[in-house]
Amino acid sequence: MSPTLAIVLWWIAFGVTHAVLSSIPVRARLVQRIGEPAFRGAYSLLAIALFVMLVRTYFAHKHAGVWLWTVERGPLLYAVMYVGMALSCILVVAGLLRPSPANVVPGDPTPRGALRLTRHPTFMSLVLFGLLHLLPNGSSADVAFFGGFVVFTLLGAWHQDQRKLAVGVPGFRAFYAATPFWPFTGRETLQGIRELGPLVIGLGLALAVTVRYFHAAWFGG
Repeated sequence: MSPTLAIVLWWIAFGVTHAVLSSIPVRARLVQRIGEPAFRGAYSLLAIALFVMLVRTYFAHKHAGVWLWTVERGPLLYAVMYVGMALSCILVVAGLLRPSPANVVPGDPTPRGALRLTRHPTFMSLVLFGLLHLLPNGSSADVAFFGGFVVFTLLGAWHQDQRKLAVGVPGFRAFYAATPFWPFTGRETLQGIRELGPLVIGLGLALAVTVRYFHAAWFGG
């Protein structure tokens, strides 16, 4: 089996198990049988196990397969990567400090800060991460791995929205109507940026600098 196909299959396994276990009828039956805490624990352990196998497979075969494109590594590429990853880190920090009502464990349904930018700040930070890393990594194995972050995360965010709308989670429909799916496309984008606050921005930039500094040691070139 080629490394690229193996990575794709791990992504499919990761995505299918998420979709099946979080579907309304399957989740309801399992929660009724084993309880909510046990279901969340099993769901999380399975997700972690599959993701670890996915990452291990990729790092054992980085840059394998056919090169689909190459982008010259120079000041322009680095500028795009650094600015984009800083934004990605700010979004993930914002999503962790103020969880979205669209999360599995929902937060406050009042749109504020990053939630005015997108109702899925954590998910969209992963989408941005994947898109940015596709630029300098053009082999088929790279594209399968980083492209999976884009495809899976977008589908996962959409699926969570639809499930919560179908279940009728209190307050979610109003939150859904007031917030954009795609980042920076809502009418309150500027207000959301102003509401991020120095703590979120500072922690996001610190995270971006830390990851950049240790990138070679942690992830290689």
